[in-house]
Amino acid sequence: MVKVTVWNENRHEKKNPVVAGIYPNGIHGAISAFLEKGGFDVKTATLDEPEHGLTDEVLANTDVLVWWGHIAHDEVSDETVNKVVSRVLDGMGLIVLHSGHFSKVFKKLMGTSCDLKWREADDRERLWVVDPSHPIVAGLNQYIELEKEEMYGEHFDVPAPDELIFLSWFEGGEVFRSGCTYRRGNGKVFYFRPGHETYPTYHNEEIQKVITNAVKWAAPVDHARPVYGNAKPLEEISKK
Repeated sequence: MVKVTVWNENRHEKKNPVVAGIYPNGIHGAISAFLEKGGFDVKTATLDEPEHGLTDEVLANTDVLVWWGHIAHDEVSDETVNKVVSRVLDGMGLIVLHSGHFSKVFKKLMGTSCDLKWREADDRERLWVVDPSHPIVAGLNQYIELEKEEMYGEHFDVPAPDELIFLSWFEGGEVFRSGCTYRRGNGKVFYFRPGHETYPTYHNEEIQKVITNAVKWAAPVDHARPVYGNAKPLEEISKK
């Protein structure tokens, strides 16, 4: 069984009654609930726990880490960031959601600013499937439509994705690369855009299907991390 840890800074839920009303058990609670129904072994972790809930033991027992953050990126310790990045390189999958694009973890893995345009104006969003053969979109139609969402617009300052899965169109006219996959070391990373805290996006069954599929896709492959550095020859080298 795939072991999943859902990480959430869990700050909006405590400060904003609108968010608390939409996600009474926190965004992490909503995500963990549908992943449990999907057959995963799910635990949660939040920013204010010791070591942000991501101890060595927790990370060692996590196959896929789901990450949601927004207003407290800078409060995540560099030590924790380095541990998460190291685990990704070793093979742990990482699903980065919505404003997690600006997390220290994602920026370190991407090596860019990860900046973008944004607007909170109740835009309608249409997420077009642009790679219909990919396992992350299994069971979906040609697009997902969200009545209201925060707008993210290009240019999105990330490396060209290994695979582009979704391209979003917004009512105000912008477009955005909303589903991007990357390989980093032995690990697989999926960035998925929707999920602003004041909208019930994670209650949408199609969004849930994408995240569920992404966890399956990102689960580790049983393969040792490559060995680097000075190497002894496998065969005897003739001296002429």
